Amino acid sequence: MLVCALGDLLLDVVVRTDESSGPEAEGNAETRVGAGGQAANVAAWAASLGAEARFVGKRAADGAGELVARELSGRGVELVGPVDADGRNGVVVSLVDAAGARTMLSDRGVAPELRAEDLDVRWFGGCEWLHLSGYSLFRRPIEEAAAKAAGAVQAQGGSVSVDLSSAAGIRSYGPERLLSRLELLRPDVVFANEGELAAIGAEPPRKTLVVKRGADGFTVDGSSYTALATEIVDTTGAGDALAAGYLVGGPEAAAEAAARCVAKLGAMP
Repeated sequence: MLVCALGDLLLDVVVRTDESSGPEAEGNAETRVGAGGQAANVAAWAASLGAEARFVGKRAADGAGELVARELSGRGVELVGPVDADGRNGVVVSLVDAAGARTMLSDRGVAPELRAEDLDVRWFGGCEWLHLSGYSLFRRPIEEAAAKAAGAVQAQGGSVSVDLSSAAGIRSYGPERLLSRLELLRPDVVFANEGELAAIGAEPPRKTLVVKRGADGFTVDGSSYTALATEIVDTTGAGDALAAGYLVGGPEAAAEAAARCVAKLGAMP
C-alpha cells in the first residue's frame, strides 16, 4: 500500500514542563526538536505501520528544512516537491503541560506556496490513499495543488482522505467555502474532532466520517471505538497517528497508533 500525504513539513519544537509559567518565571523543561507538520506526521506513521509513504510539499533549503527532510527520509518516507533556496521553512512550537494537553503556535513558512504547476502527476502513480490536511485547503495556492493531486489520485482509482485540522482555520477560511471545497474534492474519509465539526456547522461531504474524541476514543460513522489505556505524556500528533492507522489498517490500527503516540513526547513515531 502506498499512502501519499500533501501538506506541511515543519520543524516541530515540543516543550513539556510541569513548572508554572508567566512573566519572570523559570523552570525545567523536556524538549524535542525534529520533523513535524500534519501531512509529514501522517506519512511517517504510515511508514512505521508498514505502508509505503510519500510526502508531497514545498520546503526550504535552510537549516530547518534540511534537518526535517533528513529526518523524514530516515523514517522511510519518500519526499517529493519543490525546494525553495531563498525561503524560510516552517516551524511549529507545541507547549505541553503536565497533563499532556498542548498549545500549538505555527509558522508555516513556504509550505502554503505549493502550486498546482509544481506537481508532477507521476508522483501519485500507484497511490492508494492521498491524505490532505485541512491546512492544505485554507490557503492559496496550496489549495489548488491539493485539488490537482486529488484529481490525479481519483482518476487512477485511488482514495482521498481529508483532516479538517483546525476549528480556527475553518472559521478564518469560511465554513461554507470549505464545504464547497469538500464537495469538489469528494473525499472518501473525513477526519475531524468535535470542535472542527462545530466550526464547519454541517455534515462534511464524505463517504465515511471519523470523529476524534481524545481520551474518549473515536467514532466511525457513529460506531464508537475506545481509546486504549496508556500513560499520557503528550497529545501532540495523536490525531495524525490515528488517521495513518485508520488508512493503513482500519479502526484497530488507528487506536493502537494513537495510544503509541500519546505515550511519548512528540508527534512522530
